[in-house]
Amino acid sequence: MTSTTAEQDGAVRPLGAQISHMLKQRGVDTIFGIPGVHNVEMYRGIEEAGIQHVLARHEQGAGFMADGYARATGGFGVCYVITGPGLLNTLTPLGQAYSDSVAVLAISSCLDETAARRGQLHQMLDQEAAADTVCDWSHEAKSPEAAYTLVDRALTEFAAQRKRPKHMQVPIARLGAMAPQAPVAVGAKQTAGRRTPGDLSSFAATVLAAQKPLFIFGGGVGRHGNEETVRAAMHRCGAAAFTTYAGGGLLEADDPMSFGCYLGRPESERFIAESDLVIAIGTELSECDLWRNELGHTGTFVRVDIDPEVLSDEHRADIVFHADGIAFLGELLSHFPDETPAKWDADQISAAKARFKAETDAERPGIVEICDALASVMPEDAMVYSDMTQFAYVAKEVWNMPRAGHWHHPSGFGTLGYALPASIGGAVARAGLPTVCIAGDYGFQYTIQEFGTAVELGLPLPILLWDNGKLKEIEDSMVASQIAPNAVIAQNPDFCKLAEAYGAHAKAPKTLDELQAALLEAFKADRPTLIHMTPELTAK
Repeated sequence: MTSTTAEQDGAVRPLGAQISHMLKQRGVDTIFGIPGVHNVEMYRGIEEAGIQHVLARHEQGAGFMADGYARATGGFGVCYVITGPGLLNTLTPLGQAYSDSVAVLAISSCLDETAARRGQLHQMLDQEAAADTVCDWSHEAKSPEAAYTLVDRALTEFAAQRKRPKHMQVPIARLGAMAPQAPVAVGAKQTAGRRTPGDLSSFAATVLAAQKPLFIFGGGVGRHGNEETVRAAMHRCGAAAFTTYAGGGLLEADDPMSFGCYLGRPESERFIAESDLVIAIGTELSECDLWRNELGHTGTFVRVDIDPEVLSDEHRADIVFHADGIAFLGELLSHFPDETPAKWDADQISAAKARFKAETDAERPGIVEICDALASVMPEDAMVYSDMTQFAYVAKEVWNMPRAGHWHHPSGFGTLGYALPASIGGAVARAGLPTVCIAGDYGFQYTIQEFGTAVELGLPLPILLWDNGKLKEIEDSMVASQIAPNAVIAQNPDFCKLAEAYGAHAKAPKTLDELQAALLEAFKADRPTLIHMTPELTAK
């Protein structure tokens, strides 16, 4: 075969193009990114490979879009960015993905030589090391073989390990140099011994013998399709349960044995202390899950997780299982009877949930009523992406999602500006299904430019914007700390006019009925709709 023939049939292409073809062959259909002079070779093969490219307005938006896409699909997202500032702009989303166990593959270009040359465009001291601070790993591919190996390594680890973001960089000259095709994808490798919990007959007997067993279900099992297994495990041993915020939707709202997403309420510690057997599955039990340092258990404490670091953390579990949470519950169910009477007082749980909800409403007045109004008309299959805003802090506790894995929030790293671009990524992944963005007036402006992407794509995306005219959570924190509120009020734009300037629809409902109607109308629109919500909606 001649060189020309090889190039024509794709056996030899520039490496940048080969990487796109490789990703397509591995199942990638969408890439989020921004082209630049340093990564143009990465764009040579995107259309040829048949991959959709979504043009973000800022690299931070591209990273969040890839995150939102990964959460919506349960797989991974891919973003292409340039050298130096392009990659640095993506580090915030990659840090959020690391914190929330989201699979994002960021591929960037890098300078060919930095040790002997200074003053180059986009040059920085150590780009690879910078990304390594927020990713599971960050490596440079200096050859086609290394690039292909790193891509397959990332995809294999996404499937076999706890999901974390990865970064791969390729020198500019190497991206444009001719390279052979990537090897054909092989079948997914099985990771022996880690996901299988083994025989749980003895442990099942321990659970059934417990007087007040209590489960804590986290995001590790919080995916739609897992609800039946989770609910059966709880009911067939007579247990009660809390969920973390990421586990919301796993339990039915009216389940008499469910404490709901109120694990972060101070009083939850008392109920945990009452249990003689607490089993936490698929959760870090981090500060953002508990809002206290101690879980509060006094009985036997059990951890089930795929991450060995979690199994040896400061909570010091008495029994640990290094296993996939759903596989663990499935095996446990095989040793449970079909029915076991509830071992907790349903009236006590109901009263506790009522207190928790009232506390939440008292802390941030007026929002609970709005959440209840929206939840009553929200489609069952809607997927929500929220930002760091008081509205979301309330909603995460009181909004009883009907499906698991359908509420995504930037926990842990806690980045502002997450919701809009992440919801765009989710909407792209869920074409034809309802996706919702919830943001606050301040954080929304971190990534407001991504409105352009949402309009460009014609996404029927409702954007519920909570505008209280200030950084209210920070103001409340200052007051609680006896600090005179300072730097908590900023000049806001007319958000409705701004949305219309981008080509979006805009609504400013004055009543809860108008709010509900605006939401339902937005799902049917031909473009995104900003729905401007203020405290006046529930002002008495």
